[in-house]
Amino acid sequence: MSALLDDAAIRALTGQYGTPLFLLDCKTIESQYQSLKQALPGVDFYYAVKALPHDAVIRTLEHCGAGFDIASSGEIELLRRRYINPRATIHTHPVKKARDIRESLRFGCTTFVVDNRAELKKFYAFRHRVGLLLRVSFPNPDAVVDLSQKFGCLPEEALELLHLARKLGMHVKGLSFHVGSQSKTSAMHVHAIERCRAIMEEYATQADDPLSTLDIGGGFPVRYCEAVPDIEAFCAPINAALRKLDDCIHVIAEPGRYLVAAAAMSITSVTGKAVRNGRNWYYMDDGVYGVYSGQIFDHADYPVRSLRQGKLYPSCLAGPTCDSIDIVKKDIDLPIMAPGDLIVGEMMGAYTAATSTDFNSLARSRIIVLNEPDVSSNVAHIA
Repeated sequence: MSALLDDAAIRALTGQYGTPLFLLDCKTIESQYQSLKQALPGVDFYYAVKALPHDAVIRTLEHCGAGFDIASSGEIELLRRRYINPRATIHTHPVKKARDIRESLRFGCTTFVVDNRAELKKFYAFRHRVGLLLRVSFPNPDAVVDLSQKFGCLPEEALELLHLARKLGMHVKGLSFHVGSQSKTSAMHVHAIERCRAIMEEYATQADDPLSTLDIGGGFPVRYCEAVPDIEAFCAPINAALRKLDDCIHVIAEPGRYLVAAAAMSITSVTGKAVRNGRNWYYMDDGVYGVYSGQIFDHADYPVRSLRQGKLYPSCLAGPTCDSIDIVKKDIDLPIMAPGDLIVGEMMGAYTAATSTDFNSLARSRIIVLNEPDVSSNVAHIA
């Protein structure tokens, strides 16, 4: 992203639009999609809309050929406005109101995720219209964000739930899992694939309707301030595990962060300064209640720099609200700055604008879209 916008271009944009700005580059999204597609060539992608639910992202990924992973009626409405093919969507929230199911079906989404008896029974009334994926839990202590605490059945419970669904006359397409986000290795992905393969093979010996889909979730790592594995190296063990699946298994994934994190940057202005305990404090016009909210909700540490050059001093960067928790960087080396100087946050596309608020009635960062493609539809779907 930073290579596409030099400092002069950033200054020109802020001169035109002011700050705070959230710059979203669609070419980077396309590049990230192609990179992941090359790393996982046999997998169909359903973009996790929650990561950055913006029209330009949807248009870009539709153009690339992605499907969409939705988790709420609000996300459905976003796709409806874009005339997205509903057969190119899956609803992956394991716990839903009956109203959510009805709204999804009215839209045309017919693939849903469940993970327990109560959720299975919610689909009984819709059993002739839906296909289900059973989510299995694989806790991952190596993930920055572990997504198995709240959702997923134990692997030991999977067969029982599959047989219950069959008894109720429901069509279970396959299994799903999400081993968490920002893992340092793909070892848990491999373990989850192997356990799911064993479950699928055992179920095939007991039923005449074998499972046909495996959803391997997301969580593919990106580099913030610390190094992460190259995506092809990260995915190589995953590919090896997938090759052991039966050829008839359709493999899908739900990438979010990997597709959009590198595609956005935050541009803020210094609004004030102070010296506290010998350290320079700079206040800027966005913070952790805005696009830096991912520091709290997503445990992310974004690369931040000043456009001003000069000798560096120990400093602190704070956001604009009256809450003392609103600190973006407690310990960062920065040059001496003045009000109006610009600060750039990079790798800001995922779980940033999506989780920002208008606390203190402060305006959210203005989103500027760059390099949006012409739209054509080329989308895969689960049959």
